[in-house]
Amino acid sequence: MGAGDRWSSLGTIGAGLLFCVATVGAVRFMRPSELMPATFNEVVSRKDSSATGVGASASAEAFGRSGNVMVRFAMPGMAVAFPVDVSGTLDSLQYSWVRFEDTTAFEPARALTVNPTIAPSRPGFYRIALIRGTEREILPEPILAVMVPFNQKIAGRLNGYKIGTYVAERLGQSDHDRPEGFIEVRPELLDVPVSRHLRLADFVTHDDQGAVWPKYVALNPKLLDKLELVFNDLGGAVRPELSVDMHSGFRTPLHNARVPRSANDSRHQYGDAADLAIDADFDGHITMTDELLVMLAVERVEEKHPDLTGGLGLYYSRRYPTPYVHIDARGRRSRWTG
Repeated sequence: MGAGDRWSSLGTIGAGLLFCVATVGAVRFMRPSELMPATFNEVVSRKDSSATGVGASASAEAFGRSGNVMVRFAMPGMAVAFPVDVSGTLDSLQYSWVRFEDTTAFEPARALTVNPTIAPSRPGFYRIALIRGTEREILPEPILAVMVPFNQKIAGRLNGYKIGTYVAERLGQSDHDRPEGFIEVRPELLDVPVSRHLRLADFVTHDDQGAVWPKYVALNPKLLDKLELVFNDLGGAVRPELSVDMHSGFRTPLHNARVPRSANDSRHQYGDAADLAIDADFDGHITMTDELLVMLAVERVEEKHPDLTGGLGLYYSRRYPTPYVHIDARGRRSRWTG
């Protein structure tokens, strides 16, 4: 959303919030163990050299620092870190990619080593299958999302789906942000879990192209990790019933230009922003108290993970049925109300 009014417009509520933020170091909620992202030479780890069979599972590192990101992203045919724990030796161990919709191998198997895996050559959703001899084990999570490259968008469209143009394209600024690629979304994929609390449908643009398929979504994994870290901080790690109402995820530039009071270069266009309401106190109602708790959680997450620093906006006016917050991972701190 747009920058709106500054924090000062919150009056008494804002003063109380800022006091809480200032004392956030003294307030501690439930938090998960820290999970560091894997580097390429940490893709495969051996657990028990005496074990037999495939005996494999995704490493904790495969699910982000929150432990709750269920999808990894790659470009067609490119290297992608896919951390796996394997029991037994790595000798003769192979991997292949299986389409999310079935169990058919998509491409010939490759040797699984400490080097990164190679993503499938076509966009889509895949699971990894580990193979040793005649045995094969498909890991249910995380899912690999192979994106459609950005440069396949022609005249503002991808396969008939209207996206529009980005600032980088309009001004010829090669150093300006733009998505690396887009996730291709078909009706049967809307319920694909992208994190513990969110699904792919939560990020589809709410525009006038309801009958147009496939649709396309830009989605930054940093946003997913940040949101899940916030949910964990609020108790979602141990209370799966945490209620999250996603108002807006990805917005195409074309649609963003039509959203009232939206920033011209909104982070929603880049897939690293979300507008959402969270029942933070688990009482079944969305109130200002909930969103103030969410804002405090965001402050704690950014304090602990500076690389996830971004925008935080509170929307609470009479224009909206309930208060909600904007959270993004733009890389620099920004705060506002609207």
